[in-house]
Amino acid sequence: KVDDTLGVFHTHAVAGFLGGTTTGLFAEPVLCSLFLPVSNSRGAFYRHSGGVQFLKQVVGAGFVVGWNLVATSAICLLIRLVIPLRMSEEQLAIGDDAVHGEEAYALWGDGEKYDASWHDRHLDDTQHRKISTGVTLDV
Repeated sequence: KVDDTLGVFHTHAVAGFLGGTTTGLFAEPVLCSLFLPVSNSRGAFYRHSGGVQFLKQVVGAGFVVGWNLVATSAICLLIRLVIPLRMSEEQLAIGDDAVHGEEAYALWGDGEKYDASWHDRHLDDTQHRKISTGVTLDV
């Protein structure tokens, strides 16, 4: 199961791949010569050896995909040795409230009410803030 709540795949993978490959199509030869020490570098739409630049961009994108698969898998396997990577089915059914004590994207306009006992729990009777000791939830 893949849980991409932040939209990382379409934001970085799809957009990065499209940006890289279209660079291989539209790379203007004069601008390429300003930035690249490789001669005759041009996009596929500029005739001659333009398809070579497009192929380089596709190969580069493939390398990045492969590198990310290997590196991310290694990192996840190491983390998995210490903590679980996924919540239990019971916790998933309850949601963020079970783990964090709050709902994700809970807005007061959606029927949520301001609960002074929850939001002001760090205030004592004199309404002076207590010094935080690093504990965020009193259970």
